Amino acid sequence: MHTPQHPVFTSEYWNIPQLDHAQLPDIQHHIDTKTKPIGALGQLESIAKKLSLTQGYHSGNYQYIEINHPTIMIFAADHGIAQNGVSIASSEVTRQMVANFLAGGAAINCFCYTLDIQIKIIDAGMLQPIETPHPMLINQSIASGTADFSIKPAMTHVQAEQCLFMGQQAAVQQLQTGTNVLGFGEMGIGNTSAASALLSVLTGLPAQQTTGIGTGITSEQLNKKIHLIDLALQRVQQRYASDTLDPQSALVEVGGFEIGQIVGAMLATASAGKNILVDGFIVSIAALIATRIAPQVQQFMLFAHCSAENAHQLLLKELNATPLLDLGLRLGEGTGAALAVPLLKVAANFYTNMATFDSAQVTV
Repeated sequence: MHTPQHPVFTSEYWNIPQLDHAQLPDIQHHIDTKTKPIGALGQLESIAKKLSLTQGYHSGNYQYIEINHPTIMIFAADHGIAQNGVSIASSEVTRQMVANFLAGGAAINCFCYTLDIQIKIIDAGMLQPIETPHPMLINQSIASGTADFSIKPAMTHVQAEQCLFMGQQAAVQQLQTGTNVLGFGEMGIGNTSAASALLSVLTGLPAQQTTGIGTGITSEQLNKKIHLIDLALQRVQQRYASDTLDPQSALVEVGGFEIGQIVGAMLATASAGKNILVDGFIVSIAALIATRIAPQVQQFMLFAHCSAENAHQLLLKELNATPLLDLGLRLGEGTGAALAVPLLKVAANFYTNMATFDSAQVTV
């Protein structure tokens, strides 16, 4: 059984630009003439090249880059799978943590405050919404959490489409404020189970390989988590007679509302020619789905960090992505993305403002 792709699940809908890679030798020359040995700034040079390619595409000026008003968008939703006790916390904690974000009390708040990064929180489908208006909060809930994907599809095809449309809407709203870098984070009890299941249905990898301890579950909980994901994979295989699924079917069967909205937001960011900062395991799964819909989206992605979750390392390999940081993080919330923002800022600054050998009259 196969459901036809909706236009929002096609690369034509998103119309993401193909960057001009013919500019790379000039960009490299611009870097190499700076007052430093060739390649001495390592990965910062790679960041500068990516930023120059993306920003220069629209401005026509490949020698000037800047980071404007970086913003972390945290998408929150609940998961039916969580009722099986596969997490260290119950689903109520999703809402409690969102309230904590809004009160400024979470790790992501501390990081963003320190680094002058804006935050937006999006309710993509929590069990209990936060009714009180707040300038940081965007309410675009699809439903009160997904269904338990171990026994039935997590969402309907219409809901999967809504995810992409609503994610697009939230990203466009932020891009209109003048930001040119959107980082993505998530909050949702049970969402590492959804991410593991998504990795399995998208790549054919067994649950044993894609499933980890998440935020710190016991070995008993881990075994239960693997078993439930295995049940989902058996259900999906019976329905589709295939090891791997297309992006829409994957989201429908084992996805999450926050993951789907992040996919739409990433595709919209790339459509606008702006950069995407990818956080940890759950956000990287959204990145994988986005690349399966429109491969050219990856030109705009920077992968912030490699988390302590083994499946995240497998996923980065699948994406052929080089993470900027490796700090043993396993928190989510966009914390890794926030920590990578200073690297983007210094890469932009050296690329634009650092003297050349000629201008500094340095001879080597």
